[in-house]
Amino acid sequence: MPLSFWLGVDTGGTFTDFVLLGDGEPRIHKVLSTPAAPEQAILQGIREMGLAEAMAAGELAVVHGTTVATNAALEGKGARTVFVTNSGIEDILRIGRQNRPELYNLTPAAQDGVLTTLPCEGAGCRLDANGQEIQALDDEALNELLARIHAHDPESVAICLLFSYLDGRQEQRIAGALRQAGLAVSTSHHIIPTRGEYERGMATWLNAWLSPKVAAYLQRLQQATKPAPLAIMQSHGGTIAAQQARELAVNLLLSGPAGGLAAAQRLGEQLQQPQLMTFDMGGTSTDVALLDGDIRLTQQGRIGPYPVAVPMVDMHTIGAGGGSLAYVDDAGLLHVGPQSAGADPGPACYGRGGQQVTVTDANVVLGRLQPDFALGGSLTLDVAAAGQAMASLGSQLGLDTQAAAEGVLALANEHMTQALRVISIQKGHDPADFALMSFGGAGGLHVCDLADNLGMHRAIVPQRAGVLSAEGLVYAPRKRELLKALPEGLSDADCQNEIHTLQAQGRQELEAEGVAADQIRYQVYLDMCYRGQSSLLQIPWQEDAGQREQAFHQAHERRFGHRLGLPVEQVNLRVQCQAARSAPSIPARSTQPGQPLRRDRLPGIDAEVSIYQREHLGNGQRLHGPALIAEAVGTTWLAPGWDARVDPQGHLLLEKRI
Repeated sequence: MPLSFWLGVDTGGTFTDFVLLGDGEPRIHKVLSTPAAPEQAILQGIREMGLAEAMAAGELAVVHGTTVATNAALEGKGARTVFVTNSGIEDILRIGRQNRPELYNLTPAAQDGVLTTLPCEGAGCRLDANGQEIQALDDEALNELLARIHAHDPESVAICLLFSYLDGRQEQRIAGALRQAGLAVSTSHHIIPTRGEYERGMATWLNAWLSPKVAAYLQRLQQATKPAPLAIMQSHGGTIAAQQARELAVNLLLSGPAGGLAAAQRLGEQLQQPQLMTFDMGGTSTDVALLDGDIRLTQQGRIGPYPVAVPMVDMHTIGAGGGSLAYVDDAGLLHVGPQSAGADPGPACYGRGGQQVTVTDANVVLGRLQPDFALGGSLTLDVAAAGQAMASLGSQLGLDTQAAAEGVLALANEHMTQALRVISIQKGHDPADFALMSFGGAGGLHVCDLADNLGMHRAIVPQRAGVLSAEGLVYAPRKRELLKALPEGLSDADCQNEIHTLQAQGRQELEAEGVAADQIRYQVYLDMCYRGQSSLLQIPWQEDAGQREQAFHQAHERRFGHRLGLPVEQVNLRVQCQAARSAPSIPARSTQPGQPLRRDRLPGIDAEVSIYQREHLGNGQRLHGPALIAEAVGTTWLAPGWDARVDPQGHLLLEKRI
């Protein structure tokens, strides 16, 4: 039966968001997340949206952004894992790159963590730097290794041998014996076949550590949603079938946030505004990123204390969200975050027993979050509780309630502004050249203040901004990012053969998801560097070797301000295989302008504030700040000095008044 509906489901720390596309206007829904069993909130939302029948009939496709892998990594709740590498380098993950968090602390305290007690076993085999075997793994050594591994009673095993990215047969032999014993196994030549044994080992260990928990979750979710096709967003901004995602947990660490960037990129193309700085402000954290046409990927990402070398969206995350707690320290200084009130008890204004002030409470106290608009009126806000909590905080600071609320927002805004500076100014970009796009449930309340802090003159608040990450999941392409390390001195003809091999692999995997071969598009890149360096730049593939080298010199000069007279090395070959998803289009909105629901006086604002219902605004309508624009999944604060225009799809295009 053909698909009639596409459902994007984004699980966050506080809410689980749903966007349904099909005939007519999108439908949106939110439920409180259930962190102990995330599938419960998903199934609750499907029932409340009346989609159980369509799901059972196979008319509904589900695309999911999950935080299961991320939360397990941050909370240290992975599977019992053994790490296997070559004899003599068993401490490689603990030694790492010897980067110190405190550069000038000569006596740092030992850091307790999962890696401190990780069982590591050495295998008596070795390849040289050209991938040639110099020590074979004989049967006796293999059996002795297996006995040592089983003595730890593991649930999962990570295998990372030196230079296995050039020849993975030794890893395959060990893995085959372990899988016969019923163990989950991750091999480095499969997870990330590139040089750098520490980063490759970390990625492989993370995958082995997290995959059992992710696989169990996805199996439960698949069972509960069948026969509906279930796809999972990957960290690089493309989706993968749930069945394949079970064994690739390390590729899901930024699954949820990547959906928002997929939507932002699509919207930037529609608005002919490819240069975007985005901030996704939810209940627990804020994710910021920079888009210059394409979604930028990095292999230098981190999740908590762990480096993650697999491709993921280049994003900076801070612990500042709507639920971030405000408190006064022993010295009398105000702090906001990174601790969060979460979904339970939540902010004081939720009326569930929360006593501490949050950023959401500050917006309630200042009238920017109106009680009758919170989640479309389905969430009752306790304004009095927010006021009492803020008055208590203000008494500690010697401020009245309004001044305390303004201080909480100013500090939260400064945290987010600094995060935006990290991804723009610190990388050589002028924020004034970009438009600031806000999304997430709380983003619209802060967009004008952040733009002012950065000297930006344009901003965008998308339609359904509060659930944009969920909507982006539906539009995200089905995608594979394939990587192959290149031996030194490889000829162009051999490079072409490797390209064709990777393209065939990607095509085969996508065809297994039902994608037609003629829908698949390919992009090829090279990771290049100067000889003796380890910092890589990604260069589009060109047939002519001289043109590739010249492109690298130019890219190096743009990024670092200079070029060197050193030989250039081709390190890795990358092939992107992707197919656009055929989700339905959304009808344009009416040109009939909407009138303010009311006008009100808000604390700290001299002028009268017009309050609009966003669904009633017409195509081309212009609004002037100060104003509040409310919708079911978020509110936009149009600050004094800012104007907004409604585009045909209902997006708000903000401009600073000159």
